[in-house]
Amino acid sequence: MNDKDLLAQRFEADRDRLRAVAYRMLGSVSEAEDAVQEAWFKLSRSDASAVENLGGWLTTVVGRVCLDMLRSRTSRREDSLDARVHLPDPVVQAPDQGARTAADPEQQALIADSVGLALLVVLETLGPAERLAFVLHDMFGVSFDEIGPIVGRTPTAARQLASRARRRVRGAAPEPERDAARQRKAVDAFLAAARGGDFEGLLAVLDPDVLLRADGGSLRAVATTLVRGARAVASQALMFSRAEAQGVPVLVNGNAGLLAIEAGSPSALLAFTVSEEGLIVEIDILVDPERLERLDVGALDTGTDKDTGTDTATPED
Repeated sequence: MNDKDLLAQRFEADRDRLRAVAYRMLGSVSEAEDAVQEAWFKLSRSDASAVENLGGWLTTVVGRVCLDMLRSRTSRREDSLDARVHLPDPVVQAPDQGARTAADPEQQALIADSVGLALLVVLETLGPAERLAFVLHDMFGVSFDEIGPIVGRTPTAARQLASRARRRVRGAAPEPERDAARQRKAVDAFLAAARGGDFEGLLAVLDPDVLLRADGGSLRAVATTLVRGARAVASQALMFSRAEAQGVPVLVNGNAGLLAIEAGSPSALLAFTVSEEGLIVEIDILVDPERLERLDVGALDTGTDKDTGTDTATPED
C-alpha cells in the first residue's frame, strides 16, 4: 500500500465523524458532504507526515470550511427579504432500520447522539461563530484552545461564544422523550385523532405551547407556515383527515415521524418531538417537492415499487 492509499484509508476512518460534525454545523446533508470532501482535498495537498493528530487536524479543517459556508449563507440571507421557514435536511430511516443499527455496538453511539430537527432548528438561529463553538465543544469535545484560532478569538472568548449558544439552546430546544415506543404512541394517537376528526383527542396529546413549522420551499402557499398553541395546531391537523395519502411510519433524525406517499411519491415528511411527559411539543413538516425528491427512501416499505429517492449519504449512516 502506497502513502496515498494509506492516507485515504486514514481519512475514511474519520469520514463518518467529520460528516456528523459538518451536518450539525450546516444542517444540510449535501453541504456536509461538500465540507468533508474539501477537507480531503486539503489533506491530499498537505504534508500529512507533519500532522501529529490527524483526527484533530481534520476536525479543525472541516470546522473552518463550515464556518466560511455559514458566513456566506448568513450574508446571502441578510441581503434577501425572504423570511420563509426553512427546516434543516432530515435524516430518514425505517423504524426497524433504526433498531438494527442500535443493535450494532459500533453504531449505538451514533444513534444515541442523533440530533433531532428541533435542535437543528435552534442551531440555525445562532451566529456562525457561536454555532461552531457550541458544536465543536459541546457535541464533540474539542478544546477552546483549538476552537479559538478557527473563529479568530482567544480561548476565553471562544468559551464565551459557546456559553451564550448553550443558554440559547437550552432555553429554546425541547428535551425529547428518548423511549421510541412512547414517542410512537403519542404520534399514533395524534394521527388517529387527526384522521378521525377528534379535536379533543388532538388536544389531549398536544402540549399547550406546541409549535408547528412547515417548510414548503417553492410552494409559496405553505412556505411560511408557523403555528403555535394546541388549539391552533389541532385545527390545522384536522386537515390531515382529508389528505388522500398513505402514511409510512419512519424515524426522522432518530425520532418518530411519518412519510406521506401520494401517487407513489413522497408528498410530505412529518417529524415529531415528544416531551418526557408524552406530549407532542413540536411538529416539523417538510413539503418542499424538490427536497422530498432527494430523500433516500429506497430502504423504506412505502407499499409501492417506485424508487423515489436518490443516493444521498447521511451523517448518521
